[in-house]
Parts: sequence; structure tokens; C-alpha cells
Amino acid sequence: MLHFLFGSSSDVVFRPVRVHRGDVAVLLAYVAGLVEKRSLERLVGALTFEWHPPAGARPEDHLLRYTQLGASAPRVREGLSLREAADALSQGESVIFVAGATRCLRLDTEGGERRGVSEPDTESVVRGPREGFTEDIVVNTALIRRKIRSPRLRVETLRFGNVTRTRVAILYVAGVVSPDLLAEVRRRLQGVQIDGVLESGYLEEFIEDTPWTVFPLIKHTERPDVVAADLLEGRVAILTDGTPFALLVPTVFPEMLQAPEDYYERYPAAGAIRLLRWIYLLVALLGPSFYIAITTFHQEMLPTPLLLTIMRARERIPFPAVVEALLMEVAFEALREAGLRLPRMVGQSVSIVGALVIGEAAVRAGIVSAPMVIVVSLTGIASFLLPRFNAALAVRLLRFPMMLLAGTLGAYGIFIGVMAILIHMARLRSFGVPYLAPLAPLSVDEQKDVVFRMPWWRMKRRPGILAPRDVRRSPGGKPPAYSRM
Repeated sequence: MLHFLFGSSSDVVFRPVRVHRGDVAVLLAYVAGLVEKRSLERLVGALTFEWHPPAGARPEDHLLRYTQLGASAPRVREGLSLREAADALSQGESVIFVAGATRCLRLDTEGGERRGVSEPDTESVVRGPREGFTEDIVVNTALIRRKIRSPRLRVETLRFGNVTRTRVAILYVAGVVSPDLLAEVRRRLQGVQIDGVLESGYLEEFIEDTPWTVFPLIKHTERPDVVAADLLEGRVAILTDGTPFALLVPTVFPEMLQAPEDYYERYPAAGAIRLLRWIYLLVALLGPSFYIAITTFHQEMLPTPLLLTIMRARERIPFPAVVEALLMEVAFEALREAGLRLPRMVGQSVSIVGALVIGEAAVRAGIVSAPMVIVVSLTGIASFLLPRFNAALAVRLLRFPMMLLAGTLGAYGIFIGVMAILIHMARLRSFGVPYLAPLAPLSVDEQKDVVFRMPWWRMKRRPGILAPRDVRRSPGGKPPAYSRM
């Protein structure tokens, strides 16, 4: 029957084992590559261990003996059907069948080749932990357990995908997370019906509040310390087997400009760098638009020497500023995408050398002006300052309609575009939490970790949108400084 279920797959191994002088026939089944070799060897040794069953022993007695022995596996469970046995084999377990028995044994021997723990490429830090998630959900939950060594950390495992049967874990800290938030996460996940879940992005699109927006409503990360910090604030983490990216809900937009290193460096430096990110967020969104509006409609805003310099540079350019900006931005985005898709060493060369060569050639050919190349380059650098790739991608997409508005209506178009974006963001929700919180609606008490970060001894409470009136540290002010006697 198992041969029929797996279609005679060559990687499914059925190994007959004769034990007790050949009186009992035992069949060991597993999938090659999904089991750990050492566990499998110990399992075979346990099966062939000499045992003298009592007279009249039934096949179920042999199953009971293997259960008591532990069969050299950390977890042993009984299977009641062939469908359960097939599902166990697909998950990397080994299954023992005894001739004449109506049940089987499922043994946890999952293993095989896996990627080791290493520093994530997308969220590297100068100061902080160097470990990142892998594609194994068991390893990922263990990494979080090492950060939060408390029985209050709870892990609930579910399976998604009618075909893939992918394991998904919900993590939260009992007593900190809001019961309503936890119930809402469970409700949304239970409504997911799909054949396969290969990455956490599958689930993200199913459970987010508003699918028709460019802004990310769910934060993802590869860092266990980021997940642990958010769990301690009252959020819920969702881990998916087969991907190193964990989902964190709910998410607010100010978090998209926060990096893990902000909390490891001293607060004055962290606050200054975070303020720089907010400034360059505006540059990444509105840099080319301001240039287009000023050079096309509002030349009186520029000092005369600067205006004459720009006009001389644009003397031979056959296109209006908006077309010039669109050409450069599209070329820049194409080079950036090509650098991501090519092999790492080649991609870096293509993106850097390509931008320099194309920019210089375009200026010499009189297709674009030198000031426009400078503006587009600064805009690209500004987008790299945003710590979250999905947030930077949203800003890059919105840059194009903002340029069109600036090219048609000037500063009025920029004002209309910014107001439309702010109104749209104010209407967004992430698991019921306002997306712009605590900026809109404004909460003065919650401003200690938005644009600037206050020192840890000033941030006594967890975010009010997640755990109101809940403290993260004991009452009191700054600890007294050490005084030399």
C-alpha cells in the first residue's frame, strides 16, 4: 500500500529486518536524505537487539517492546493508519512495521543535510549577534529559545498546504501578548487554504489586512534577536519551515526605519542615525520630484548662480526634466535589479560600473544633464539607508507617480501626492493596529522610540498599542552612577 501511495519512488527505502532468530518479520521504512544517518544506525541496532519474548507473544507485544526501548529515537509515537505512516515518512520520520500488527511505530529521526547558522546578509550589523535563521524550523525555534529562556515562551505548530504539509510555528510570550491579538492570528491562519506553502510570503498575503497597498503591513526578519525583542514587546512571530524569514505582527511604519543596531549602540548615536534615516526617507521619495518641480515651474526658488549653472547644463538636453528623470530612474532600477539577479561578484561589478559608465555616457551624449545624474544617484543612496527592503521597495515604487505629479502640477502636485500617501497610510491597519501609530493617532507617551530612541532606563513600558499599562522593567529612574570612594 505504501508503494502505491508513493508511486514506487526510488528515494523511499523499505528495509526488511529479521529479528529473534528470524521468527519475527520487521519492516523499517524511511525516505533517504530526510533522516539522520546516525539515528538510523542506532535504530537498526535497537531492532536487532537480542530479546527473548515470552511464549505466545503477539505482534503488538513486539511493538510495545520497541516503544519501551525507545528505539534509539527521541520521540516514539504509534500510527493507526497507512495514511499516517505515509505522512510521517514525508516529514522525515522512520516507520516500523511488525508482521501481523495492526499498528505501526513512528520514530523521530529527521535530519539530512542542512545549512548551518550564519550571519544574515540582509540585516548585518557592526555590533550585535551574528547568528541568523536557517531553513529548518526546529533550529529557528531553538535560536529563539536561547534568547528567551523562559517557560512563558510558547510555540504552537500547525501544518499548511494540502500537498506540501509545511510546518508553521506561532510563537508568543504568555502573559505579555494580548489574548485578542493571539486569537486573531489563529483565526486568520486557520482560514488559509492552499496546495503549498514554500515561503512565509505565501502566508503573508493571506493574513495581511489590506492586500491593495504597496506598503508592507507585516515585518519579516532573519534575526533571532529581532524576533525575541518583538516577542517581549507583545507581538506574535510566525515561523515557516523551509525559509529563514520570520513574520512579526502587528507592524507599524515607524518600525521600518529601525535597525537592530539602534538598540545595541548608545542612544545619542542611535538617535542621530535614526533621524538621518527619516530625512533620507523624504529624499528617496521626493528628491527627483523636487528637482523636476523647481527646474520646470519654480525657477525663482533657486539662487541665480545655481539657476544659471543648471540651465547651462540643460542647454543641450532635448527632453523635459520629467522625461529625463524617468529615463534615469528606470535605468538605475534596471541596473539594481540586474545586480541582484546575477552572481554576487559579477552583480556588484555590473551595478557599480554600469551606473558609472551609463551615467557618464548619457551626459556626454547630451541625453541627460549632470545635475540629474547627481539627483538620481543621491536618491538611490537614500533608498539604501532604509533598513527594511520591502519598505524601500514601496518608496521606490511611489517615486514614479510623484515625479509625474511634479512634472504636471509642480509643487502643487507634490503636495497632492504627499497628502494622498499620508491619508492612505492613516487608513491602513496591521491586525487592527493603526499603521502610523504612535504618530497618528498621536501618543506623546509613545514617542520615546520613534524618531529618537531614549535610553533603556527611560523606556519603562511596552508599546501601548500592544500591551497597555504593561511594564518591561521595574519602576525607578536611571541606576545610580558608580562613585569612587
